[in-house]
Amino acid sequence: MQDEEIHAGHCLCGAVTFRTRGRLREVVACHCSQCRRQSGLYYAATSIANDRLVVEGGEAITWYRASPSAERGFCKHCGSALFWRHDGEADTSIMAGAFDQPSGLKIAYHIFCADKGDFYEIDDGLPQSPQGRAGLKTAGD
Repeated sequence: MQDEEIHAGHCLCGAVTFRTRGRLREVVACHCSQCRRQSGLYYAATSIANDRLVVEGGEAITWYRASPSAERGFCKHCGSALFWRHDGEADTSIMAGAFDQPSGLKIAYHIFCADKGDFYEIDDGLPQSPQGRAGLKTAGD
């Protein structure tokens, strides 16, 4: 039997901590206007099934209804963006930067590139989609 992957992380102030058990989805960089406005650049997030995510300090999480079909979770004390979840889905996206290092995570592709900020270029050679990507739930789905 192989050891299961365990990843841990937390917000800036440590009020919210989390642990995942199992393989994480590849990291997706989202350049949509919502992600850009909340983060100042773009979101880089992975995801895991809800039953494989343990969150401590959940009372410090504020959930913001960002669209009719999705919400964003952040620490109400330090403002760290931590989670994104689509209504009715069985998984939660977690911001890649919130994981303890070394995370072993890598960005696989970029989405909503048509909406990216005009002050930077995406020049890492990874695949880019002007909008979302088939099979990946976004706030517009």
